[in-house]
Amino acid sequence: MTLDLLPEPLRSIFAFIIVLGVLVFIHELGHYLAARWRGVHVEVFSIGFGKRIRAWTDRHGTEWRLSWLPLGGFVKLHGQEGPEDAAPEVRARWRPGQTFHDKPVRDRAIVVAAGPLANFLLAAVLFGGLYMTVGQPQPTTSIGTVVEGSAAQRAGLLPGDRLLSLDGAPITRFEEVQRHILPRAGQPVVIRLQRDGTEQEVTATPDAREAGATTTGVLGIAGGAVEFQRLNPLSALAAGTAQTWDVTVQTLAGLWQMIAGERGTEELGGPLRIAQISGQVAQLGVASLVSFMAILSVNLALINLFPIPVLDGGHLLFYAAEAIRGRPLPPRAIEYGFRAGFALLIALFVFATWNDLSSLGVVRWVSGFAG
Repeated sequence: MTLDLLPEPLRSIFAFIIVLGVLVFIHELGHYLAARWRGVHVEVFSIGFGKRIRAWTDRHGTEWRLSWLPLGGFVKLHGQEGPEDAAPEVRARWRPGQTFHDKPVRDRAIVVAAGPLANFLLAAVLFGGLYMTVGQPQPTTSIGTVVEGSAAQRAGLLPGDRLLSLDGAPITRFEEVQRHILPRAGQPVVIRLQRDGTEQEVTATPDAREAGATTTGVLGIAGGAVEFQRLNPLSALAAGTAQTWDVTVQTLAGLWQMIAGERGTEELGGPLRIAQISGQVAQLGVASLVSFMAILSVNLALINLFPIPVLDGGHLLFYAAEAIRGRPLPPRAIEYGFRAGFALLIALFVFATWNDLSSLGVVRWVSGFAG
């Protein structure tokens, strides 16, 4: 049974569990594999929080858990709390040479950074998988729509025409059409196009549009459907990596615009909005859900890298300070840092949830119900 056959609430919940479950598993798997690599024993690998649905212990002594609350997960590292925070009976059970706190700061940083890195790698693999199976979106010069009464309509251009050249200059992207037309208001432009498998030429004279003190040319067309080209595995992985980088840059740019006040903070969402979007995207098909998962994986990696205590980025910040100082920060400074970080995360969660409820109309409904 496909997800689009499920009713909306169930589809959103089911898609949300799949998406978040995969992202959390890969994130924690990054921590787990890095810990094993650096010789740290992993006590618990849990997907979800709360009461356990099922648990089993592998031959290395790691307990694998599946819990009821699917809002995250965690990896419990052996000796992660440090000698000063552990009871004597706990310290007595520590495995010599396999505790996290005994490892050099470089190894601890590797273990912590491996989670976000795994999410970046997952995004690249998911994008690459789409480019290898569905295909990579390719820019085209096909006309999607022709504005009624425009210069394009008078010249005889039709939706579906593929533009080949303008005034003899070949074009491969629709953006090149705008660049060529803008400075040519009232000037005839020779357009070579392909229609129904045959090539022909038409001449169009762009209309003039006043934009302040300048006059620009307008043809009156818009781009058409995107074409997809399947890539070989190596090219697909390279393109997936490039797309992951682009999503990272765009996400950070959007966040900076919010901080600078150039963009509204109502776009920030939490679990409810993720669940809603997951259900909507799942209805569009597996490819759309995989693409959404890749974008969300990048966001999860970036969020965890923020220099906020409690998050991976906060731990890395403390380790950087330790590496510079040659010794760990004072316990009181670390404690206050974690308290501040936890308070900030709670505030962000409440704010994001408020945005979710507002976007779903719950706040408006409650306000109307209360009069």
